Amino acid sequence: MRQFSVELDELHEKILQMGGYVESAIHRSVRALVDRDAELARQVLRDEARINQMEIEIDNLTTRLFALRQPMAKDLRFLTAALKINTDLERMGDLAVNIAQRALSLVAQSPVKPLIDIPRMAQLVESMLLRVLDAFVKGDADVARGVLLADDEVDALRDSVYTELVAYMQNDPTTVPGAVDLMFVARNLERIADHATNIAEDVVFLVKGVDVRHHAMEAKDA
Repeated sequence: MRQFSVELDELHEKILQMGGYVESAIHRSVRALVDRDAELARQVLRDEARINQMEIEIDNLTTRLFALRQPMAKDLRFLTAALKINTDLERMGDLAVNIAQRALSLVAQSPVKPLIDIPRMAQLVESMLLRVLDAFVKGDADVARGVLLADDEVDALRDSVYTELVAYMQNDPTTVPGAVDLMFVARNLERIADHATNIAEDVVFLVKGVDVRHHAMEAKDA
């Protein structure tokens, strides 16, 4: 059992390491957009391979522990959550790459508008990811539930971005390509927030053994 505990600790650390890579990718992709920094965007593209490799390592380790250790109770919940969290983190990395690609496209165009809501969205999304990783580390279901509730604010900002960009396109058709790119950036940030919410649900399940998917408000009151 001592060896099993060591292996669980290793898995725990790998998930946190991957989370750090993903958070960095998100931050750099948005920074590349705001600063119109093509090299920073390309760095995000180069770093994708590292995130993908971490996903494979975590999958392999988790699958091996399932097969060899036949976990029960909380250990079983941890391994189940680890597989799901791993998938969500990898998809977050993919979305950061999408943002970086849009940033590269926008560098070659005249700015559509000052960027205000998108950086605010990015800050909130990064905060959600950092908080949910902290909740995972500490086994804190209350912090995870707070992340569930933050998703609504991200959705509201996305709607604000869409409304403003549609107005720009209607008033000046030359802004259409850039505005569409910015809409995709907002959509990708909103999807990253959705994945952070998924991880928050997994943390609540891990700590409490309660499935709170699609029931964020009930989770708050549980």
